[in-house]
Amino acid sequence: MTEADDTDFGRELIASMQEATAIMRGEKDAARVHLPPGEVDVRAIRERLGLTRSAFAQRFGLAIAAVRDWEQGLRRPDPAARVLLMVIARSPETVAEVVAEVQAA
Repeated sequence: MTEADDTDFGRELIASMQEATAIMRGEKDAARVHLPPGEVDVRAIRERLGLTRSAFAQRFGLAIAAVRDWEQGLRRPDPAARVLLMVIARSPETVAEVVAEVQAA
């Protein structure tokens, strides 16, 4: 690294810390979260549907603890759950109807 690089790095680091401080104070919105391919943003799906964690879990036959853990990043949905979540994102009413039929049976 050259001295100029050190200076540029220092400026970028200071700017990043100032941005973090502004976000923590509520003065600026946080950057968007980008998930790796194949990951499902469970919170975004749930919030887009306007459901609480409990209502989301109940409506789609999921364990509320699993929904919480997925949203908090404590666990990742297994492949089958990931597929189900992707179908919920695209066609929530269809999934809700099927879950209701299964629960009624």
